[in-house]
Amino acid sequence: MAESGGPQFPHLSPSGDARMVDVSGKEVTARTATATGRVQLSPECVAALREGSVPKGDALAVARIAGIQGAKRTPELVPLCHPLFLSGVDVLINVVDDGVEIAATVRTTERTGVEMEALTAVSVAALAVVDMIKAIDREAVITDILVQQKSGGRSGDWQRSVTGPR
Repeated sequence: MAESGGPQFPHLSPSGDARMVDVSGKEVTARTATATGRVQLSPECVAALREGSVPKGDALAVARIAGIQGAKRTPELVPLCHPLFLSGVDVLINVVDDGVEIAATVRTTERTGVEMEALTAVSVAALAVVDMIKAIDREAVITDILVQQKSGGRSGDWQRSVTGPR
């Protein structure tokens, strides 16, 4: 619980109980968030992705769809997230020499932001990559999932000052 004059935590009631924040007084604005992440993979797995020879099929297409589904299901997975109408979800997956890079951009016109939806999209896409390639690379590592930028809302635009993790 916040002390008088201390930081305020809107997800806590005055008695310290978790609650969903009431956003009814906030202005409806266009909001966007982009998150990124990586899945580190073996050279053999990278080669299979590039050749399209993953035994389970098109791992990258499955991961893109999984990421979109993840963004749409965020309020079911993150307890205090508001259900939002998502205007668009783009999930981009790029095979690089040490694995795959994932970027998700989520857009809405709502009273609250879509950072959690973008993070969930990247996380679920990364999980789908691991599921699709686990027969080739049991040591895959999901890493560096973070918000890169967001726009809209009361706090306006924000962009990460340094790319990658802290």
